[in-house]
Amino acid sequence: MKQTTIQYKLVMAGTGLFLCFFLVIHLLGNLQLLLPADEAKEQFNWYSHLLAGNMLIKIISWVLLISIIAHAIYALVLARKTKKANGTKYVYDKRADASPWNSRNMGLLGTVILTFLVIHLKDFWYVSDFTTMGLDKQGYKDMYTVVVLTFHQWWYVLIYEISFIALGFHLLHGFFSAARTLGLYHPKYVKVVRYVGWLYTAFITGGFMLIPIVVYFNNLSSC
Repeated sequence: MKQTTIQYKLVMAGTGLFLCFFLVIHLLGNLQLLLPADEAKEQFNWYSHLLAGNMLIKIISWVLLISIIAHAIYALVLARKTKKANGTKYVYDKRADASPWNSRNMGLLGTVILTFLVIHLKDFWYVSDFTTMGLDKQGYKDMYTVVVLTFHQWWYVLIYEISFIALGFHLLHGFFSAARTLGLYHPKYVKVVRYVGWLYTAFITGGFMLIPIVVYFNNLSSC
């Protein structure tokens, strides 16, 4: 039982760190959307075309999808095992005194993120790979226009923002949890781990949350 739990945690840590690395690459690519409109369209469509036409990227995308599924499944299994191992429920629940809110609500945060991923993949990945799209002047699929039109909807921007707030809380706990599982959360450099975790979370959540807000208000100003 103990060994199995450790193995599950190692899978969670490994897939989680891979997803963290992907988020950095994905954010750096999406930051092109903050460029002036004409430049952003040219650069982002070129970037999207590069990703779609590269076999290595396609392989990585499938590894990414498998990692997301594995991360979610192992999280559910681990949560059930933990709940079963805890056994009796106590009359007074004082977990809030010993653990932060996000560590006690990873299931809720994960559900919000997973729901957002389904919507996100439908609106972008599915549209790009399985529908007929307009082309820009370079002959590339016009993903930039798809993004701009999507972020023109205030309710989608709101969902996006809420989802990345949830992701921020999820990342913060997950980063520290993975560090402990991999034996990196040592007293000698615990402050460094905490600093890197907070810095990474702020960069990822702040960057992704900024993009739809800027695009949305740029849309309003151009109307």
